[in-house]
Amino acid sequence: MTTIKKITTCSILCGFISTGAFGNENLKSFITVGEGYNGEIKVETTFNGNNISDIKVVDHKESNFTKRAMKKIIKEIIERQNIDVDNVGGATFTSKGLKSAVTSAVAKGNIKLTEKKLAKKVYKNETTDVVVIGAGGAGLTAAIAAKEKGVNVILIEKMPMIGGNTNYATGGINAANSSIQLSKGINDSIDIFIEDTLKGGKNTNNKDLVTLMANSSGKMIDWLVERGADLQDVGRMGGQSVNRTHRPQGGKAVGPNLVDALSARANELKVDLRVSTTATKINEKDGVITGITVTSPDGQPYTINSKAVIIATGGFGANEPLVASYNENLKGFGTTNHKGASGDGISLTKELGVDLIQMKEIQTHPTVIPTNNKMITEAVRGNGAILINRDGKRFVNELDTRDVVSKAELSQKGNSAYLVFDQSVRESLKAIDGYYNKGFLTEGNSPEELATKLNISNKKFKTTIDQYNSFVKNNKDLDFNRNDLPRQLNKPPYYAVEVAPAVHHTMGGIAINKNGEVLKNQKPIKGLYAAGEVTGGIHGSNRLGGNALIDIVVFGKIAGDNAANLSQEK
Repeated sequence: MTTIKKITTCSILCGFISTGAFGNENLKSFITVGEGYNGEIKVETTFNGNNISDIKVVDHKESNFTKRAMKKIIKEIIERQNIDVDNVGGATFTSKGLKSAVTSAVAKGNIKLTEKKLAKKVYKNETTDVVVIGAGGAGLTAAIAAKEKGVNVILIEKMPMIGGNTNYATGGINAANSSIQLSKGINDSIDIFIEDTLKGGKNTNNKDLVTLMANSSGKMIDWLVERGADLQDVGRMGGQSVNRTHRPQGGKAVGPNLVDALSARANELKVDLRVSTTATKINEKDGVITGITVTSPDGQPYTINSKAVIIATGGFGANEPLVASYNENLKGFGTTNHKGASGDGISLTKELGVDLIQMKEIQTHPTVIPTNNKMITEAVRGNGAILINRDGKRFVNELDTRDVVSKAELSQKGNSAYLVFDQSVRESLKAIDGYYNKGFLTEGNSPEELATKLNISNKKFKTTIDQYNSFVKNNKDLDFNRNDLPRQLNKPPYYAVEVAPAVHHTMGGIAINKNGEVLKNQKPIKGLYAAGEVTGGIHGSNRLGGNALIDIVVFGKIAGDNAANLSQEK
């Protein structure tokens, strides 16, 4: 036994674990590493002769949502016995890092892989009760809601990975009168939520839809928690007059948490999920929806017949030509959106002649790193960060609406500013650790040191920090009337990151009614529903941070419930 322990220890340290000693001389494993987005991905690859028999990710620092990408890569490598599989969109660095680690293991073991030719699957037309286009937050919610009503559901997603933009949502999800708010003694109301949302949208919102969203919000938080979401932390983002932004404990990113919970529930319900499957047409006969035509992952067309179709394809923020066609002022702007947010729902419904609303209303997010289009969540400002220009001065209420803050930034030297905060803000929000680990932040042990690194006047920068701290102490912002001053910035080290506006959310889209039905000439199209960013009217001219997620789950559930009910009609 002693000898075996020594060999095993040496083997692990050398990156090799011999499993042949335990019964199968052909088995051997290697632990290797590849470079992912957030650092090293440590992988254990097991070989049976010259075949890969197992791949396990031993350790990594990648985002939670990339776990699904890693599972997909591993499955394809083992099935094909070939490392040269496609990267997963939205997780490219993670995909490359994982494949690099397996490649190293193959080289260490001197393995001669022989690729397996997989039998081509033939796709045929089929029938279901409800089909959902898009597996982001809205689509997952709709599919779950319909499935929980006992109907058959097919959920398709054109990308190789589910989650859409919800994967990247960081700040939180707004709700009024949730049980979590009540447990924390937060005094909120539906009326205040409605008022904040209408004010943020410049009173151009569809008030009926806003009222429905607000009235449903608290119960939807409970619905999500019951299905595994962690929303125990409650804070505030721009435009909100009350703490109502729900997020995971410690201020972790909310989006991956929601996608994990919803995908687990969909899997538990055995929702028929098909990734890398693209909808090419919504079919109708005599004004009634009859299903959709899709292309399979290998390009085969086939039809899914159904009594109801739910469009949950997201917005068009990643389609720069389409964005510019509606708002030429945004031509050339960067975007925070994943590449799948290309406006499929708009193009799919063009032939049907559906009503579109407020298409010119496209929001920029004010805190996006201009060099890489990575968004810094609004929750950083909500937890106390301030914006400082190159003259070392504040220039705006950091918690004003996104359009106001974006416009103010574009008026500064360099058309950008610095988001500045201290260690106490970092400790209050787990998401900041991710920015730090990725090297996004500039750090200084004092305001003066940080100012020097930013090439800003030490004296002006320090004066601004001191003045802001006095406002916090007296609970009154004499410069910009910021109404939420959670903490002084006096705990070193201090941090800054350059930020500027980028296209973030498309408020316009397909017109729907309170049942989630798609409208044509202001009348519902039988069997066609929509939910999420593909729809328009809810947010008006400007969306408040945290309202997108409550929008997609409220109307996703409404669409799913009503589509299921329709499919059960005789």
